[in-house]
Amino acid sequence: MRLLLAILALVLCTAQREPILVPEVSQHEVALQQGFTGTELLLFGAILDPAGTRAGGQYDIAVVLKGPTEAIRLREKDRIFGVWMNADSTEFRSAPSFYAVASSRPIPAIVDDKTAAIYELGLRWLQLSPVGAIDPEEQARFAAGLVDLRSEQGLFFEQASGVTISDDVLYQARIPLPSNVSAGTYTAETFAIRDGRVLASAVSEVEVRKTGFERDVELFALDSGFWYGLLAICLSILLGWIAGRLFAFI
Repeated sequence: MRLLLAILALVLCTAQREPILVPEVSQHEVALQQGFTGTELLLFGAILDPAGTRAGGQYDIAVVLKGPTEAIRLREKDRIFGVWMNADSTEFRSAPSFYAVASSRPIPAIVDDKTAAIYELGLRWLQLSPVGAIDPEEQARFAAGLVDLRSEQGLFFEQASGVTISDDVLYQARIPLPSNVSAGTYTAETFAIRDGRVLASAVSEVEVRKTGFERDVELFALDSGFWYGLLAICLSILLGWIAGRLFAFI
């Protein structure tokens, strides 16, 4: 009994030393509509010790904004008999459609590889969950290819020293969302780190929604797939006929 009480007291004391994170996002809903050119999210908040006093100077902060995950098949092109063709391919079960990380210092300077992999703190440590058995070297090659591809599209990026901490209590990070982001629920997770350990975390959510005409088209495609497909075919035929008639007069 005394041993159990001692363990309980130790757990309570440890919990009391953990910092308190109070996260917030500048906007919890982003509207994707015609003419959307991207936006910028401000992820901010406060970090306090259990007594409610300032604690920001004692910790590093990392913020991860992640879009909805999706299954994706990645194909590798190779030159075969002088022609570029699809060669090897692999499928990932849970690749994020968007991923951004900002931190008060570079990630390798605040956590080790194991901790970074557990919390997916950085592009090197994304857990993409390949489908089926795959050679580790081949998996690493395809994962690096996916990261490079989405980095070029502005959908994956890192901001070392992208989090600023002011007055030892307030932190903030600015994360740009490009115009080609996918709709869905985005999670913004904040981590308080000290001595290489994640001591506290907190999550906020951002809804990215299609609105206006784009939303109407999406709902029509989901609710009436047959008629949507038929209409798309008819429009394609009509536009092709119009283009043919126009070129006939040129």
